Amino acid sequence: MAAYVPVPWVSPLLYGAVLTGGLYYLAADLGDGPGLVSWRTAGFVAGLAALFALEAAGHRRSLPGVPLLLGRFVLTGAVVVLDASELSQVLFVLLPFTAYFAFGRTAALALGALCLAGLLIGYLLTAPGWYRDMEYVSDLLMLGIGLVLAISMAAVAVGEQRARLELQEYAARVAELSAATERNRMARDIHDSLGHHLTAISVQLEIASEFRALDPDAAGRAMTEARQSVRLALGDVRQSVRALRGEAAHPSLSAALAGWARDGGTGPCVTVEVTGDEDGYSTAELTALYRAAQEGLTNALRHAQASRVSVVVRLSEHAARLAVADDGRGFAADGATAGFGLTGMRERVHLVAGSVDVDSRPGEGTRLTVVVPRGGGER
Repeated sequence: MAAYVPVPWVSPLLYGAVLTGGLYYLAADLGDGPGLVSWRTAGFVAGLAALFALEAAGHRRSLPGVPLLLGRFVLTGAVVVLDASELSQVLFVLLPFTAYFAFGRTAALALGALCLAGLLIGYLLTAPGWYRDMEYVSDLLMLGIGLVLAISMAAVAVGEQRARLELQEYAARVAELSAATERNRMARDIHDSLGHHLTAISVQLEIASEFRALDPDAAGRAMTEARQSVRLALGDVRQSVRALRGEAAHPSLSAALAGWARDGGTGPCVTVEVTGDEDGYSTAELTALYRAAQEGLTNALRHAQASRVSVVVRLSEHAARLAVADDGRGFAADGATAGFGLTGMRERVHLVAGSVDVDSRPGEGTRLTVVVPRGGGER
């Protein structure tokens, strides 16, 4: 309960009301009190001033909970004894009220019962037959009602503070998860975009190195394609920066994939076919398809030793279907999830409620199939 603090204005407001009412009672000579100028009045004012100071110390948390509660109890008792107007009995409601924040509901209820019992014992000792006097009975009832209201108010305040703390903790967890999600997204983007282009550059530079003497024209074409891959990599870096700034435009899948087509030359022949309308598909869905195609093509260039790679996308009214197939050497199907690239691709596709299937056998090529439902991911 140490995390909860009392409502700051309740205690000072009640102290001020008791001080004003007590002094008015004496100044107006409404009873048989000692008068406005007397040691008893001075003690009454000093006791309330000490309660004000104790309250300030409690808000600064310069006193532990138990000494603070004992100090309030002693000073409240002294003020009640010195107050000729008997208005200060209302201060007893502050004891369980403040105790609720520091020690919980059980301690507050016990202290409230103790306050009622103390007043009742005082009546038994000092006012025989008090139960036949309406003034005493009403004072006892009003104290009971005040204690109930004070404890209820404390319970509401503690509940509100607890809810605020839980909300802050939840917001911190959401921020942490959002940061982790963003780190994973950036890792996927780096792997999918730069990884693809760097792989292509590496392959083309190897071809240029091997054919430099035997076939200068082939080496020159490989260098040209390497420079093209560098320009594409720079374009992807700029696109990633715009995405981080929130400036990324809706991608055109057909235009992005069209740049990959080539008739062979110094590398495998890549054919690209996109049919259907992209309208109605979100940026996240189109990006997932693009990155999946990129990953499939990267793996074909890097590992498959393929001569032909086909990229086919069908955009229908209900779902998009991507198929990347090559005639390379293939691999064992149970190793399909070993690399970060396939893992990241599955994560990205699953975020838009899609599915991934990899069909490959040694010596029979590889076929990557991705299905993304239209409207299945966030816009």
